[in-house]
Amino acid sequence: MADDVGFGLLLDRAQCLALLRTASLGRVIFTHRAMPAVRPVRFTVVGDAVVFAVPDGSPLYAGARGAVVAFEADEFADDLGAGWFVSLLGRAGEFRDASAAEIACLCPCPSQAGRRFLQIPVETITGHRMVCAAE
Repeated sequence: MADDVGFGLLLDRAQCLALLRTASLGRVIFTHRAMPAVRPVRFTVVGDAVVFAVPDGSPLYAGARGAVVAFEADEFADDLGAGWFVSLLGRAGEFRDASAAEIACLCPCPSQAGRRFLQIPVETITGHRMVCAAE
């Protein structure tokens, strides 16, 4: 079913989470010094939450932990003729699961010292798949 805003096929929650599981790079939108800020992060999906590593003293860690944040991931063809995007909202918090060691490998940095893991449990999620029809 196409939506009336021109974003293509509207996806349900299960479809959105399935697409997020195929991606590894997304963007966290948070507040830093009372202004909106965006940071790219390597992430994974654990249950119904997005999980990613951040440096302990970073603006992202300080601004996101305990706050409502937005997250977005997408994938598009090189010609932008087809693709998808998923956006979600949730309150970011510490991720303390024992499997965090496995998630650490997502970060290309050689040193994990001073890194924390944040999770964004999905409170609301929307997604769209776009395909341009040949004219």
